[in-house]
Amino acid sequence: MFRVALTFDAEHPDRPTRSDPQAVLDQLDRLEVPATFFLQGRWVEAYPQAARRIAAAGHLIGNHSHYHARLPLLTAAGLRTDVRAAESVIRRRTGVDPRPWLRLPFGNGEGDPQLAARLDELGYRHVGWDVEVGEWRARQSARRVAEGVVDGVRAHGDGAIVLLHTWPNPVAGAVADLVPRLRDAGVTFVRLDELAA
Repeated sequence: MFRVALTFDAEHPDRPTRSDPQAVLDQLDRLEVPATFFLQGRWVEAYPQAARRIAAAGHLIGNHSHYHARLPLLTAAGLRTDVRAAESVIRRRTGVDPRPWLRLPFGNGEGDPQLAARLDELGYRHVGWDVEVGEWRARQSARRVAEGVVDGVRAHGDGAIVLLHTWPNPVAGAVADLVPRLRDAGVTFVRLDELAA
């Protein structure tokens, strides 16, 4: 038996393959899967009901910046403004403090010690991922996304962090497929804080 953390970046889509974020939440509820959501501040402003539902369902919430900019390009003051803006709207809309969990947009800046120090000053640490299948690419199917996640988790083993997004069309169907398959393989789904403990 091993543990897997499903994580979802909830952000404004930058491609035309858009779906309702509620569909992913419906599948997680139906399958009783705890997950972790990194919320973009502007996304929370646009989808406050979905953000509240994420919190009410007991999913872990992290910060995914306010504008989804490449954070290493920002000045120290710009970084602070962006991260705090997202934190403020997440707190107002969900009642949850997203600290210390933060995912850098595009993973850009991972491994940058200066950026890590600035995030630490704000009470955050970046959380990367082990399995990423590019479900946002054109012509992806739910079956292909599910197979990619299952294969990636099996290759990684215990403690795998899976990166998905709430907006690509195949994601809800992929979750419905991959969760039972991984459970049959002995996987227990956990939130990131449980994985870190």
